[in-house]
Amino acid sequence: MSVRAKKQLGQHFLKDENIAAKIAGTLEHSTKKVLEIGPGMGSLTKYLLKDWGENLWASEVDEESVEYLNIHYPGLKPNIIKGDFLQLDLSSVFSNEKISLIGNFPYNISSQILFKALDNRDKVVQVVGMFQKEVAKRICSPHGNKDYGILSVLVQAYYHTEYLFDVPPGAFNPPPKVNSGVIRLKKKSGFVLGCSEDLFKKIVKTAFNQRRKKLSNALSGMLGGKKVEGDVWHLRAEQLSWQDFAALTNTIEGIMNINQNQIVS
Repeated sequence: MSVRAKKQLGQHFLKDENIAAKIAGTLEHSTKKVLEIGPGMGSLTKYLLKDWGENLWASEVDEESVEYLNIHYPGLKPNIIKGDFLQLDLSSVFSNEKISLIGNFPYNISSQILFKALDNRDKVVQVVGMFQKEVAKRICSPHGNKDYGILSVLVQAYYHTEYLFDVPPGAFNPPPKVNSGVIRLKKKSGFVLGCSEDLFKKIVKTAFNQRRKKLSNALSGMLGGKKVEGDVWHLRAEQLSWQDFAALTNTIEGIMNINQNQIVS
C-alpha cells in the first residue's frame, strides 16, 4: 500500500532516507513527548519511533495516511490523532505537559502551524520543521534584512531560531517546485516580553502591513494625532529588532493611555 500525494493537502512525501534520519536527529530531548505533524507515510516516523517510542504522537488529517500508518507502524496506532492539527486542542491531549513539535510541514499551512505554536508557547518548547526555504529563511532572518517580517519578529521574541540545512526538491515525491529548509526553534527559558503581548502583536502586524512607510506614518492610527519625536519613528518596520518593537509597544501604550485620560477628563 502507498499513499497518493494530495495537492489540496500540500503533500510532498520525503523519500530521502538520509535526510529523514538527519531531521529526526536534530530533535533535542528537551521534552518527554513529541508530536509529529503530518507524518504521511512515516518517513520521519520510523526514525522518531527509535528514539521516542510510546512518547511519540502523530497528528494526521489524511485518512489514507492514517490507514497506512496503522498498518506499517501498529505501535503508533494508539497515539495517532486523526484530524487537522490547526484545530487540535493540545491541552486536551497532553494536559499540562511540555511537548516538542516536528514535521515535514505542508507549505500551505506552515506559517499557521507556527502561529499555533506561538499561541501555545507555554506548552510548545521546541519545534523542528521543514518549510519552503523562503519561509524558513524569513523566520530566522535578522532585522534589517529584506526577508525579515511579521513571523520573524513574533517567533524570535519567544524562541531561539536556527536555520539547519537545505533540502532539494529531488528529496520528495512528488518534488515541489521550490527548495526547502529545516529549522529548529527552542523556547527561551524564563523569558518575559516586558510589554503587552496583544498590543505587541498588533503593532508588529500593523507596521509590516505598511512596511514601506516610516513608523510614524504606519502607526499613526494608534497615536491619536499625537506628534512623536525620536529616531525610531523615522525607521521602517524591517529595521527594528523584536526588542525594539517591545520598547515601542510600551511607548505607544503610554501614548494611548494619555489620550484616553484626556478624553475622559
